[in-house]
Amino acid sequence: MKIAVFGSSVSERFLPVLDEFFGFLQKEKIEVQLYRPFYEFLREKLKITPYHTSFFSSSEDFNANNHFIFSVGGDGTFLHSVVTIGNFDIPVVGVNGGRLGFLADIAQEQIQQALTDIFNNNYSILNRSLLEVELCGAEKLDFNYALNELAVLKTDSSSMINISARCDNQLLNNYWADGLIVATPTGSTAYSLSVGGPILTPDSENFVITPLAPHNLTIRPVVVPDKYEIKLKVEGRGSYFLTSLDYRSVAVEFSTTLKIRKANVSLKTLQLPGITFFNTLRNKLMWGVDKRN
Repeated sequence: MKIAVFGSSVSERFLPVLDEFFGFLQKEKIEVQLYRPFYEFLREKLKITPYHTSFFSSSEDFNANNHFIFSVGGDGTFLHSVVTIGNFDIPVVGVNGGRLGFLADIAQEQIQQALTDIFNNNYSILNRSLLEVELCGAEKLDFNYALNELAVLKTDSSSMINISARCDNQLLNNYWADGLIVATPTGSTAYSLSVGGPILTPDSENFVITPLAPHNLTIRPVVVPDKYEIKLKVEGRGSYFLTSLDYRSVAVEFSTTLKIRKANVSLKTLQLPGITFFNTLRNKLMWGVDKRN
């Protein structure tokens, strides 16, 4: 069995989990290709030498024969692993070293059982849809996919921007707002949720279009089928607006039109016994704390 382990940084309190995680891999004689910057962080900052059999630093030296990619950290690290590795054929497994963690959904107390289930093939594959973004009239992005969302945002100007949104060439609305989010089902629990968007299950075949601080208070999030191509045209003061794909942002000229569609590839994640989306939702959003609910 060959796996890859990706990470960026974790806190010192996560050390017992790292010991359990890497100790399990070493005991089971799993071949581990470790992300070199993560290895260097652990050596220099936490003074540990994690078990590994080889390194990778980018998609160029990543071993495509790995059976799984383990992302150790929070949801931000999970998204970073998708961009850095860019291999959609290998399932990504999130080990939660952060706080909330909808993508990195294996909690610290579940490490031993989760690893046992994974290496005993006791799991199912969950395919998560991706957004593909085309910038018409601008330089092509190096990685034009997003797992969570695309967002268009005003720059440091205090003025709102006007965003014309069309779904399959039908006008949805002209938004006067600070920005607009187009989210996947996975991204419905991220940025979109924080500004009042609805929650979708990961297997929903939809997009969520959520405005940021719209001028008209009757404007609300809209759920549309993911078979639609969404076209955005942005106007405003100055020369640029920001386009954000997950955690990456780039300044784009107002003359640029954005086309957003469902990608023809998907990201594979694991569904482990007892770790369902609804369980994660209740736990992360603390839906059982008030005993009246």
